[in-house]
Amino acid sequence: MAVSPVAGLNSKLSLPSGKQQHSKFTGQSVRAIPIRILTVGKNRSQGVQLIVDEYMKKLRNYCSVDDVRIKSNPKNARDVVAQIEHEDIAVMGLIKPDEWVVMLDERGHDVGSEQMASLIGDAGNKGASSLLFCIGGPYGHGRQLRERANISVKLSSLVLNHEIALVVLIEQLYRSETGTNYYSFEVLVPLTPPLVPHLCW
Repeated sequence: MAVSPVAGLNSKLSLPSGKQQHSKFTGQSVRAIPIRILTVGKNRSQGVQLIVDEYMKKLRNYCSVDDVRIKSNPKNARDVVAQIEHEDIAVMGLIKPDEWVVMLDERGHDVGSEQMASLIGDAGNKGASSLLFCIGGPYGHGRQLRERANISVKLSSLVLNHEIALVVLIEQLYRSETGTNYYSFEVLVPLTPPLVPHLCW
């Protein structure tokens, strides 16, 4: 059974227009709302997990952040509808009643770095207990999650592998929390030969 959004959380976010992004990006000035990232899929590649762990460590200097994972059900691998429903039920079972749910979807709102920071700030100001970002499996999200989500956003106009989407998301969350508005050439993970194949599909 779907969980209905709580009162006060069922409103649309006022995301700033891309044409109005002239102010300096300074990061969050509201309370540090706890963040959870929920992903659906198989075991992650070693290279992706190293990057996620590094950014999680950095993010925890600014807010509480949890990595929540749901494995795809191999029994339903040949039945797409059954697999989507199975994953949908599993996801809904992990959503808190007063949680702000952001569904990552290729048909969602197109957001930039400043808009992502505004999204996080709005969720905190509306009294949500935490902010949940949902990255679906290979077949996308189920009906219950689509009805429950407070907002749907896309990270790129390109279709992203779910592992790549996770890396992009967590980097943008770190950028939102710290106010970083430029590209950093800091090397987070040494790309040694054993890791390179895991990062190339």
